[in-house]
Amino acid sequence: QVQLVESGGGEVQPGGSLRLSCAASGFIFSRYDMGWFRLAPGKEREPVAHITWSGSNPWYADDVKGRFTISRDNTKDTVYLQMNSLKLEDTAVYYCNLRNWWGQGTQVTVSS
Repeated sequence: QVQLVESGGGEVQPGGSLRLSCAASGFIFSRYDMGWFRLAPGKEREPVAHITWSGSNPWYADDVKGRFTISRDNTKDTVYLQMNSLKLEDTAVYYCNLRNWWGQGTQVTVSS
């Protein structure tokens, strides 16, 4: 049974930072690419970042490039999203993704 459990969300001021974590279980984590998506109010869910099974060639959405960093620790079956220089428009529920599986999401609120 695939399980993805996100944590690390919260409320921060513009310019602040958060680090999201996604603990995975139920599959061989080190063999699969992983991604982060987000769902903002009034918008469709959109991809934010993606990382290959080996940690190489990370991909980022244009509006988070240079601010967000995706990484993974295959010894801990965990993928991370370091978010710096947060903006109001980063407010969303952030989801960890493996193919057709999703976590429950973690709320990130950027507010002054």
